[in-house]
Amino acid sequence: EAHTERLLPLPAVLDRTAMKRAKLYADVAAGTFPKPVRISANRVAWPESHVSRWIAQKIAEATGVVA
Repeated sequence: EAHTERLLPLPAVLDRTAMKRAKLYADVAAGTFPKPVRISANRVAWPESHVSRWIAQKIAEATGVVA
């Protein structure tokens, strides 16, 4: 069975990462957080796998365990 990638809207990304909107966009601009995908003229979303990978990396950095 093929994996279906989900796109997470901003509120879901903020909830999953415990970040504030301004910090998230600053990290995107700095290249330290995945860039969103434009899904319409006024909306963006993040591939769930990219957000999950970022979270795993942060946990690995905090615990000293390589992800």
